[in-house]
Amino acid sequence: MTARVLVIDDEEDLRALLKEALTDAGYTVADAATGDEGIALYRASPADLVITDVLMPKKVGLETIMELKRDFPDAKVIAISGGFNRRTDSDSTLAKTLGVDRTLSKPFSPETLLRVVREVLEEQASA
Repeated sequence: MTARVLVIDDEEDLRALLKEALTDAGYTVADAATGDEGIALYRASPADLVITDVLMPKKVGLETIMELKRDFPDAKVIAISGGFNRRTDSDSTLAKTLGVDRTLSKPFSPETLLRVVREVLEEQASA
């Protein structure tokens, strides 16, 4: 069975690149431009993995993560941000505190994205 991935990011170009890389790797991908839209999509059809940007207008990624984890504690989440470049970054620490499975610092390569996605999904399968 093909894993379903939900991408939530306000940057249309990045969303399209992520969707293309994931689709080319064989994943089924849904995408949303806002946290609210992403949560609505997840409620309608839960994904195996959520990839969300941390810094977005309206409902920011951390709020999106908190709501997802509150309502769906087993949701697998990768948080992405240009702000994770320093190991002491408070957003990265907070994201880990909220229970995300991984963080990725922008920019990242498609290969890095796919490796991290595989790792999280494999951890889920073996749990």
